Amino acid sequence: MTSPRVVTAVAHRGDPYLHRENTIESLRSALDRGADAVETDVRLTRDGVPVLLHDETLKRLWQRDRPLRTLSAQEVRGLTAGRVPTLAEALAATEGSRLMLDLPGGPGERAVRRIVDVVRECGARDRVYYCAGPAAMLAVRAADPAAEIALTWTTAAPPRPAVLTAVRPRWLNYRFGLVDRALAERVHRDGHLLSVWTPDTRRSMRRLLALGVDSITTNRIGTLCALRGGGPHPQGPHPQGPHPQGPHPQGPLP
Repeated sequence: MTSPRVVTAVAHRGDPYLHRENTIESLRSALDRGADAVETDVRLTRDGVPVLLHDETLKRLWQRDRPLRTLSAQEVRGLTAGRVPTLAEALAATEGSRLMLDLPGGPGERAVRRIVDVVRECGARDRVYYCAGPAAMLAVRAADPAAEIALTWTTAAPPRPAVLTAVRPRWLNYRFGLVDRALAERVHRDGHLLSVWTPDTRRSMRRLLALGVDSITTNRIGTLCALRGGGPHPQGPHPQGPHPQGPHPQGPLP
């Protein structure tokens, strides 16, 4: 009898219904509540320091309408009371846990190489994997031939064979609404693991669990872990913290 497929629970930007996204508090909270990995966004400051931030500016989260690319790391620290962590700080704060680094905004090869270098300098290559579109993932592959990659794909049509050959992803990473049984079977038949983002309702999570996806990235990590049951189940040798308990707030923090 075939063993049931166990889904990996990935916390989207940490635990944003309890703590502001992409902060150290948010990452730690997600791991404490049972996440197998935390997905977080990485961009570079003006002086080339990788920090955790999804947006191009500080406006939405920090009420500062300043583009990150125009600010030094020290200026970012001052404008946010030190709450936008550097990648190095995030890696130190989540030691032993998996991080999925999303590279938004189409970073160039130089920026990608700096991010990969920081991961290497922090001794975290074995617990970090990367996600984004083909251009960014090709840059990651060039910077680290052994990197683990989740190739983000935004259409139901399969990636071209030449893209898969060049990127060599372990995962194919789809928006959850695109995923049906045929797509899941095709991904597995072609030898990849299937990652999806970001279902936040129990109904959507149950549908994806029934389809046999390998990883779900969600803003409601406690809900996913409770539905999945059985505590953490990482893809790879990276067990995490305790099974989550407690209430689920109704809205994400700004």
